[in-house]
Amino acid sequence: MLATVVLLGLVLVAAGTDLRRHKIYNWTTYPGILVALGLNAVGEVLLVTTDMDSTRLRTTLGYIGFWQSALGLLACGLLMLVCFVLFKVGGGDVKLIAMLGAFLGPEDGIETMLWTFVLGGCMGLIVLIWRVGAVRVTARAFRQLVYTLRLGRWSPLTDEERSQLQPPLFLAPCAVAAVVIVRFRLLDALM
Repeated sequence: MLATVVLLGLVLVAAGTDLRRHKIYNWTTYPGILVALGLNAVGEVLLVTTDMDSTRLRTTLGYIGFWQSALGLLACGLLMLVCFVLFKVGGGDVKLIAMLGAFLGPEDGIETMLWTFVLGGCMGLIVLIWRVGAVRVTARAFRQLVYTLRLGRWSPLTDEERSQLQPPLFLAPCAVAAVVIVRFRLLDALM
């Protein structure tokens, strides 16, 4: 529970700075990674030196194990590094998702990362439709599809069309929702 409270606090701070300044600062992510690794290291020590069982540690500390925490950091960090190189995702987003992996472990970390991108994509589509209009977006997509089928290749976009297709994407607020969905198993409760 402690890890969840700390994680939500850090992600909320990152969401605030992302919305205000379009930046996720290192002073949020680096200490968060160290806290996640530290909590799990303390959990390892408590597990070995005291008579506490692992289920009690999981509920009080949010303990997932130091190696699971390190593996989550590595898995989410490397996946986001690939996104940084190939898809121009911001560096703060890379460190934020790596921090989520350190807190949640590899499985829940990757699930949270995927939810973050799904929610971010939905928000990007909503912003695009809000800026351009649903009719114009649909008409342009249909026109592009017809050109592609007729010419057999993708028709290049104009500079105006390209700039409209690049709305600002705020991943940190989406990460808050993703952490809540995964950590509290909201979808499991619905099924």
